[in-house]
Amino acid sequence: MKRLLVPVVVLALVAAACGGGKKAAAPKPTTTTAAPGPTTPPPAGNGGAPLTGVPGADPAALGRPVLMAKIDNAPNSRPQAGINQADVVVEEGVEGGITRLAVLFHSQPPPGTIGPVRSARTTDILIATPLNRPLFAWSGSNGDFVKLVRQAPLVDVGVDVKGGAYRREPKRPNPYNLFADPAKLYEGVTGGPPPSMFTYRAAGEASTGDPAAKAHLVWKDKVMTQVDWEWAADVGAWKRTQNGTAHVDADGVQVLAKNVVIQLVTYHDTGYRDRSNTMVPEADLVGEGEAWLLTDGKIVRGRWKKGSAAEMTSFTDAAGAPFKLTPGQTWLELPKPGTASVS
Repeated sequence: MKRLLVPVVVLALVAAACGGGKKAAAPKPTTTTAAPGPTTPPPAGNGGAPLTGVPGADPAALGRPVLMAKIDNAPNSRPQAGINQADVVVEEGVEGGITRLAVLFHSQPPPGTIGPVRSARTTDILIATPLNRPLFAWSGSNGDFVKLVRQAPLVDVGVDVKGGAYRREPKRPNPYNLFADPAKLYEGVTGGPPPSMFTYRAAGEASTGDPAAKAHLVWKDKVMTQVDWEWAADVGAWKRTQNGTAHVDADGVQVLAKNVVIQLVTYHDTGYRDRSNTMVPEADLVGEGEAWLLTDGKIVRGRWKKGSAAEMTSFTDAAGAPFKLTPGQTWLELPKPGTASVS
């Protein structure tokens, strides 16, 4: 899949990211349909929701498909809306040392608004592929990429398809001002829930690993994105800081995560450049490599492995047993080898 699709996707994405490219005619469907899926999610390993491991979620929420939104993380895009209500947030490197977020909403009540929504990258298709046809919210209207999204194993609910679900925030600068209403994105959509991404500890099960207090991640090119996670025992979660300041959402609440999974991945040059002649990268998510789990004030070191685009990535410790996460929100970080440290 990667060999066949990447060049077309990236060309479209570069144009979308730069505000160029031809405009695709907006389709006018009244109902968007995903492939039929199971009406109840597969177990998360502890009986909880598939993307958080938390028990007791609304059965109606558990039976719906994932909503995956592409949310910007450049300085002008913050503070973002909705990221603290997500089940999983995936942080990936894009052009020039900037990161963007693939934000997965499923078991929790959706926030009233999410954003700023921006254009996607080829990495996003690899993230979405194993999730049982998630809804994909993104912006950009290059015709080639619109065609590819409709062929991919996801449901396009981008701004060209679900325009009524999106709005511009006049107090924010363009293009960092596009926000979406998740409830409207879900309207008229059918489909099934995702499989579990991780394994979670059962109630009363002790965590394992070595003590850890901080993690430091860097994406560096023309600019630098520095991310720090610090264990906060008083709240039982990891606090996120970006470029030296607390990373807060649009409500002023600092980003917290029960788990931070650091998947060390290489990126390859897709052969395309953005408008500033900066290389457009794609994360190499099919393969294997080193992985770390930060949970409960500890670090577990191990490996990640993904045999094909359709497979869910497995994360295992040194003995080959699955990482055991704390039930709750997880951030999945995708830095390059040699750009992350834990102390």
